Formats: sequence, C-alpha cells, structure tokens
Amino acid sequence: MEMHQVRYFLALAESLNFTRAAEVCHVSQPSLTKAIKKLEEELGGQLFRRERNLTHLTDLGHLMKPHLEAVMAASAAARVEAQCFRTLEKAPLNIGVMCTIGPRRLIRFFQRLEAEVPTLEVSLREGPADWVMDLMMQGELDLALLSLPAFPERLDARTLFTERYVIAFPAGHRFDAMTTVPLDALDGEDYLNRSNCEFGDYMRALHPDRPEPGVRVRYETEREDWIQAMILAGMGCAVMPEFLPIMPGIVTRELVRPAVSREISLVTVAGRRFSPAVRAVIALAERFDWTGCEP
Repeated sequence: MEMHQVRYFLALAESLNFTRAAEVCHVSQPSLTKAIKKLEEELGGQLFRRERNLTHLTDLGHLMKPHLEAVMAASAAARVEAQCFRTLEKAPLNIGVMCTIGPRRLIRFFQRLEAEVPTLEVSLREGPADWVMDLMMQGELDLALLSLPAFPERLDARTLFTERYVIAFPAGHRFDAMTTVPLDALDGEDYLNRSNCEFGDYMRALHPDRPEPGVRVRYETEREDWIQAMILAGMGCAVMPEFLPIMPGIVTRELVRPAVSREISLVTVAGRRFSPAVRAVIALAERFDWTGCEP
C-alpha cells in the first residue's frame, strides 16, 4: 500500500465521483482508477461499487475508511513533527554528562542556549565516562560532556574550558596555612577516594615518571556528597576538580609541583549526521566566551 493510493481512496470516498476525485488529486482519471483497483487487490475486495453515474462505498470500503483516514492523519502528523524538528520549533536533545563534571562552569552556557533556542527539550543523563561513551555509540545520546586524557577515534572532542585539580580539606587543617599544596605534601595524609575521579589517569598521562603520593585511603565512594560530608567531619582530604560544587566550610588549595588540570570537552560521534538542535549547541559552544564564566 502506498500513500498516493490512500490519498486517492479518501478523495473518492469524499466525492463519490471518479472525475472530481481525480481533479482534487491532480491526476488523470485512468491513473486514479488504476490505483484504486490495485488497492482493492491488496485488500482483497471491492472498495467502491459503480452503478451508472453513481459511486458507492462497499461494506469493505466503509470498513477500511477509518483505518486509511488514520494512516493519512499519521502521515500528516509525521510531516508536521519533521518540519518542527527541522526549524527547531520542537527540539529534543539528549546530553550525557560525566558524573565528575560539576555544573558551576556550565550554567551560563545553558542559560544562553535556552535564550537562543527556547524550544529545546534537554534531557541530561549523568554517569561514569565509560557508561556515557557507550550510550553515545548506541545512539542514545546526541552529545556528551566528558573529560579524558585521550578519546577513542570514533569520538570528536571540542575543548570548552580547562579546570585545575585542587585538594579539599576541613578548616584548620595544616594545608590551610599554605597558598598552594605540593603533591608530595599529601604523603601520609588520611585520604577519601572518589571512585570516579580521573586524577590518577591524568597524572599517569602527563607525568608518567612521577609516583603518586603515598596517602592512606580511609574511605572510597562514588558519592560526592558523602566525600564532602566526611571532609567536613575531619575524616580526611580529597583531590577534586576546582569547579565541582563544594559544601560550605570545605577549604581548597591548588595542587602544584606538578600542577594537574583537565579539559572539559563537548563530544560527538565522528561521522554522525547532526540534527538542527545538535548544530545549534555546537555553534554556540564554539563562539561562547568560556573564560568569562565565573564559577
């Protein structure tokens, strides 16, 4: 069954006249008659009965009419949806966010995006980097915000901004008296390990010959709120990105000698065709002043 057959059937069912139906459909009467006959063959019976100059729907025609009307309505709705999608009148967007990336540097960007494309319907899905990349490959995400020392070949990464790693600790800790904290100063410290932290990956990538500090890991969890609550309770310190939301009372200092930072990137799948919504996000990201984003 083809859409022009459905259209011809509905026009004929409305006018009950082959000549007028052909005129409405802008085809010749023989072409319309041939299409109706082919549709009858596909459906297994007569749809119309011709009696001299009169045309009537058969019982099968009456039975098929609401179904074919539904087909035509669904087709029209699909065209409207596609048009809205192309013109950004309706723009669903699925974005993956690596769970260690905080919102502090990104909120202004999303505010600007909402102002420029108010019809965007954004869904954010948060998780570890590997999980986000898997969803990207499966086509469940349009874009992702990730930070890795290196990306797989199938992914294209556009750097947005850089953030340093800091050491977070409770007020009154010995680090409080320092303006910066050398990495060696962490030796022997009680440490709270953030399970999804990429600091070790960056250390190994940027400083492969530098041993990691000899901390005493007391607790490990993927929950950032638990880590920070333990810091406030004086149970240890933790390395974290500088723009991660910090609970009031936690003190941070930049890590130095060596200083370690990471790049936050907007990631897409290489070779995948961009929707208008994705193109709008990429275009804004490329011209956005990330240096002006105050945490």
